[in-house]
Amino acid sequence: MTFRKTLAAFAAAAGLLVAGIAQAEWAPKGNLTLQIGFGAGGSTDTIGRVVAKVMKEQTGWNVIAENKPGGGGVAMFAGIANRPADGSVVGLGVNMPILVNLVNKPGELGFDLDSFDYLGTAARAQLGLFARADASFDDVAGLIEYAKANGAAPLAFDAKPQELAMRQVMAKSGAEFQFLSTKGGAENLKLVLGGQAIAGFEAGEHLPFLESGEIKMIASMNNTRHNYAPDTPTLPEQGYDIYVDPVFFFAAAKGTPEDARMAITEALAAALDSEEVKTVVMNSLKSPIENMGPEGTEKMLRDGLVNVGALFGK
Repeated sequence: MTFRKTLAAFAAAAGLLVAGIAQAEWAPKGNLTLQIGFGAGGSTDTIGRVVAKVMKEQTGWNVIAENKPGGGGVAMFAGIANRPADGSVVGLGVNMPILVNLVNKPGELGFDLDSFDYLGTAARAQLGLFARADASFDDVAGLIEYAKANGAAPLAFDAKPQELAMRQVMAKSGAEFQFLSTKGGAENLKLVLGGQAIAGFEAGEHLPFLESGEIKMIASMNNTRHNYAPDTPTLPEQGYDIYVDPVFFFAAAKGTPEDARMAITEALAAALDSEEVKTVVMNSLKSPIENMGPEGTEKMLRDGLVNVGALFGK
């Protein structure tokens, strides 16, 4: 190796060493606030608080969890997008409310997907379409056949994207569905088990009934199959190129210094990999930890924006 090449290699190695030291030595100058885009008591709050607790224990930073409810996370992310990008505030939200608002109110939110540095994800809520075990169908094609044979088939739903997805199925298949709006998955389950709805949507509360054999999965409404039902195809796999994929994600203001961003990203990843956080997330969502990392998180949101636009016909 020539002297010049040796010197270049040494300089490159020294640069990497300096970068590694800078990253390892970065710490918030004061508090690191983990803002949670929902009020106290829900799944997002539960996840945010345990992540903040474990990050504090693992790093020695003073990590504070703070609820910032409003618009399903819109208020929180608007605040983060318009604050200094100094690495002192990280937001935890759910993608679906953000994407729905970006599709329907572009230019009105004070931010867009380019307003943030993405840090990772915690998990996805595994949303399933289910029916009673004694239903005459086992998949979406069978549900469509049932609807055509029996008139408008009643479906229980508790969020607008669920209804919109099935309206896409209805439009493509020629089947008729009657949409029964509820206040949550527990009510969906009650209507299906009671026979008032032929199928409904659930994101965890149905698992004991699935295990007991009282209900069965018809489709994963996510973009992936569920860990507890790996043999049940997704809606796209059953011929409908749409999905409803709620994902819990972390982001900071765009332009956060690289050393801060890298240190926070690694601290979040380490906390998510802890047994304590894994247990809390599984108990809360009935889903495993799924950290997509910065690039995967951004891709999930950009792909999701296209998908939600399709749900709303835009």
